[in-house]
Formats: sequence, C-alpha cells, structure tokens
Amino acid sequence: MQPEFWHKKWASGQIGFHLPEVNPYLQRHWAAPASARVLVPLCGKSLDLAWLAGRGHRVLGIELSEKAVENFFSEHQVQPQISEKGAFKVYRSDAFELWCGDFFALTASDVADCTALYDRAALIALPAPMRERYAAHLQQILPQGVQGLLITLDYNQAQMPGPPFAVGDDEVQRLLGGVWQVEVLEEQDVLSESGKFLQAGVTRLEERVYRVSSR
Repeated sequence: MQPEFWHKKWASGQIGFHLPEVNPYLQRHWAAPASARVLVPLCGKSLDLAWLAGRGHRVLGIELSEKAVENFFSEHQVQPQISEKGAFKVYRSDAFELWCGDFFALTASDVADCTALYDRAALIALPAPMRERYAAHLQQILPQGVQGLLITLDYNQAQMPGPPFAVGDDEVQRLLGGVWQVEVLEEQDVLSESGKFLQAGVTRLEERVYRVSSR
C-alpha cells in the first residue's frame, strides 16, 4: 500500500472504487450545517465533493493522486488556481480546495476550521496497520466538535484481499470509540450488487453507515 500502488491504479484507470453517482448514504444522512468546512480524506475525484459544495459547504479534499485531482476539475469544467502549501500541491476554485499529497502530512493548523468529516473510501482503503495510524492522525489534528459520516464495508477478509478492506463494527468502535461518539445509522446487504465480490467467492458483504462526532 505504498503511494505507487494508487498512482498505478489511477494511471491505468483501475478505479472501480470511484462511484459514477453521488453516494446515496450521503444524500440520506448528511446533517452538518451549511457553514461547516468539510474534510474529505482520500477523496479521489468523487462526485460527492460537488454535492457537498452544492449544499453550501467549503470542501477540503485530500488526495494522493494528482491525476485524480486534475480529472475532478476538468470533468467539472473548472480551471483551478494552483499553489504550494507545505508538502501539498493545492488546487483551489470557489468552494473547493483539493490538496494533492500525503494525508499523514496534514497538520492541526491545516484543518483547524474543519467542523465536518466525510469518509466514504478512506478507512476502507487502508490495511490494518495504516487504519490504526489514520484514526490516530484524525484524532490528533481535528478540533473538538467535528461531526460527519463514515461509510465502511464488512465481509470475510479471508475470502478476498483488499482494497477495499473489511472493517467491522468492532474495529470501528475500537479505533474511534474512545474519542468519537459513533452511531450506526444504516446497514445494507449489498453482495448481490457487487460483481467483483461475488466473482471472488465472497459470501457476505455489508455496507455500514455511521454518524461520528468528536468529543
């Protein structure tokens, strides 16, 4: 799971994790006030970014792949301003700031005004040791009072290698429960809709949606 892994995925167009529509869980459950600036880790070129901006949010997306960032702006026919900030190359236009670089290089000052979090494809993109590091880094840099959504996948990891990785409810509670209030909003059996998992022989696949609030 080195950076080259994701660069190769984007370069070869192997981006099955990119949804061609706005995530329905986001549309059903998002509740942050329009004034909130939203941190979206490992954002790719997700259409969810535009949906959040359409709700009045300022969006701070963090993405390792420069191709993903450039594709986002070109597909939305927007010409961003480009600058450097620390370890990041920053693409900015109106409500969007997409920072190209390593999520773990983010500092507390970078996200001091973020009061919302949206994680659809970050936690499940990381193997177990990096999930530990990811959760710890979120806790270290985000201010108190952040609220948002976390979406996970849960299946028998022995039946298929990730990514996306299986992250069960017990792991979410262990990683976040000490610092975050974690509430399950919805669970869906999505195996019948997931050809990749069916072909791999996976026998159970659940999506789980959480509301998270930092204490």
